[in-house]
Amino acid sequence: METLELLIRNTSEVLTVEGSHLEPAERALTPQPNACVGVRRGKVWYVGSEGSLPKGAVGPSTRVLDAHGQFVGPGFVDPHTHAVFAGERAAEFDLRCQGATYLQIAQAGGGIANTVRATRFANEEDLIRLALPRLQLMLEYGITTAEVKSGYGLSLQDELKMLKVVQRLSTLQPLELIPTLMCAHAVPEEYREWREAYMDLCIKEIIPTVAEQGLARFCDIFVEEGAFSHAEARRILGAAKKLGLKPRLHVDQLTAGGGAELAAELGAATADHLEHVSDAGIRALAEAGVSAVLVPTATLFLRVRPYAPGRKLRDAGVNVALGTNLNPGSAMSENLPIALGLACLENGLTAAEAYWAATRGAALALGLNTYGRITVGDPANIVVFSCSNYRHLPYHLGINHARIVIKDGHVVIENERALCP
Repeated sequence: METLELLIRNTSEVLTVEGSHLEPAERALTPQPNACVGVRRGKVWYVGSEGSLPKGAVGPSTRVLDAHGQFVGPGFVDPHTHAVFAGERAAEFDLRCQGATYLQIAQAGGGIANTVRATRFANEEDLIRLALPRLQLMLEYGITTAEVKSGYGLSLQDELKMLKVVQRLSTLQPLELIPTLMCAHAVPEEYREWREAYMDLCIKEIIPTVAEQGLARFCDIFVEEGAFSHAEARRILGAAKKLGLKPRLHVDQLTAGGGAELAAELGAATADHLEHVSDAGIRALAEAGVSAVLVPTATLFLRVRPYAPGRKLRDAGVNVALGTNLNPGSAMSENLPIALGLACLENGLTAAEAYWAATRGAALALGLNTYGRITVGDPANIVVFSCSNYRHLPYHLGINHARIVIKDGHVVIENERALCP
């Protein structure tokens, strides 16, 4: 028989994460104590006891990775990032620390508009050079797949530029990128007095061109005071949906705006943020099968309350996903372990629910049915951690325990400096 290319052995447990969000998370993580994982041709070929490996599965060419009694799980899936941008907004961070709000900064010409100016000025090579270190850091944290939005171009030329950068970045490094068009992130400065003209630009030019060129899988919109209205969201996402782009929404982040109900009405893939989601909105998401994407690092970074009600969402039967929201204004961090800890401390999730949300839950939110789990026949996206149990990840707050990261069967990160408690 053909031998394995890779064997991970001597684990405390392998979390295969093959359950459902409708069952208790501890069961949904489907742990296999002391199991090993075999990989061949970039796919998971075997999960089970080492003693039950078929004869001849391990040969001289098999690379054997010793987990040293620590646990193994699927690669993290980050369902919400803005990882491609130019410029930085440290001065705005300082203003927030002095008491300024997100809306006050935006109304003074900062916020998204600040990053739009810098991103428009940058060319593709600039944006690639700036994004590569961010993606490398995400990979080192064990993120093997990440969604990346446009939304800092806000013109046909610059939105295409951003999405082409995402496409090129997918070929330049191992982290798999899922592109999202977000021309409806804000109305650009030059259209402030001609809002309807910008709507026409999005609907008649940007969305059709992106769809025709196959540059995005989703279309996202920011529904909030100072951003876009429900009526505008219906028009933009309706146009996108007709052209094959799946709807997503940033909603109920800064104010209670009925955004979750809107996401349910539109049959969106996800409703993201949800700090101010209503009970009716939670029921609507559950009934419509819309995933909730929580980004607690942004809630912390913006110094706002409350955090999204992860406990209520989970108890209502909503699939909950967890992301970094990496962006220069409201979550300048690639650190997914911080999000895991905050999900437990502030969103009300258990350690098992947070781990589910950052793996299988996030994969399902993005429609990646073979990701976020370790199942025979699926892509071998796997992390060997430096701790014996997943509960240690949110507990040891913000610390990177990803020791070995495997993407499509290839070892892409070996971090022997990862802490071993």
